[in-house]
Amino acid sequence: MTGCEHGVDELCPVGAKLYERALRAGHITAEDAAEATCLTDFGLLHPALDDLDRLEPVPAAAALHRLLRSSAARIADERRREARLLEQFEPLLRAGDPGPGGDTPTLRLHRGTRPINQAITDAMAGAGQEVLCIQSHTGLTGPGARTAVAAARDRDQEILDRGARIRALYQHTLRHVPAVYGGFERLRGDVEVRGLDETPDRLIVIDHAIAFLPAAADGSLALEARHPALIKYFVTTFDRLWRLATPLYPTLEHRPTVNGVTPRQQAIAALLVEGHTDAVIAERLGMNIRTARVHIAKLATTLGSDSRAQLGYLIGRSGILDREG
Repeated sequence: MTGCEHGVDELCPVGAKLYERALRAGHITAEDAAEATCLTDFGLLHPALDDLDRLEPVPAAAALHRLLRSSAARIADERRREARLLEQFEPLLRAGDPGPGGDTPTLRLHRGTRPINQAITDAMAGAGQEVLCIQSHTGLTGPGARTAVAAARDRDQEILDRGARIRALYQHTLRHVPAVYGGFERLRGDVEVRGLDETPDRLIVIDHAIAFLPAAADGSLALEARHPALIKYFVTTFDRLWRLATPLYPTLEHRPTVNGVTPRQQAIAALLVEGHTDAVIAERLGMNIRTARVHIAKLATTLGSDSRAQLGYLIGRSGILDREG
């Protein structure tokens, strides 16, 4: 017998048609009923006394009355559960009440991926003005990347549907991640994305009232901030970075090449003269180390360098960093 692909509390369209047919004809065959097991799960059909392969319908009025009675019983159970929870938590709420004049907590730590995501989702549910977001890198690879991006895109679309605005800052490498960059093209509403060679740690600011930022290097802790002074600082920092960033979406702005040196190589050159290793350069610019080394090699060829030390000297002399930004 084939099972229905829906919950036990639902009557599927196929089941509804079969039940109507049984009511009109007075019966259907057990073979026909196999297409919708919800009919027997609901008790809407029962075997005929003289032929077990024939199923007869329970009168619709009787079936509806029984199902409504069952639904009412479930609702009553939930009400009793709510009453028990209120009774259990009432003294706990009093214990945590700061009392008259007490301040509402403005800082809160969330531990673990699920609690962090839930806290962000709950805060996003009330967004109605503007959401600011900084992503240092996508951090998404493998089969789960598209699923995670799709879930975030659905949440973002709900925010946009409420008339809010979304501004996001990413590293320039975003344009090479189709699963992420392509997602912006599917959004409808006021959304704008800009890119920087380097971004600070992840930051989300919701309606200039709530902010989330990492509180541990491994992402296991997140800080939720509601203090007005902190929120103002985060918004001001975001706006200053926003003015320095290059548009990525909806309009992609191509940064100019200077004396044969690409914008990506200019960013690498700035880190090279600071003495950073290839690994550090790759991490800060959101690329793998092999890609970073390819760019460094091309930069050396363009400037005519034979060694790492000479490359630093030629970068300073070329003036490409003076023109940057």
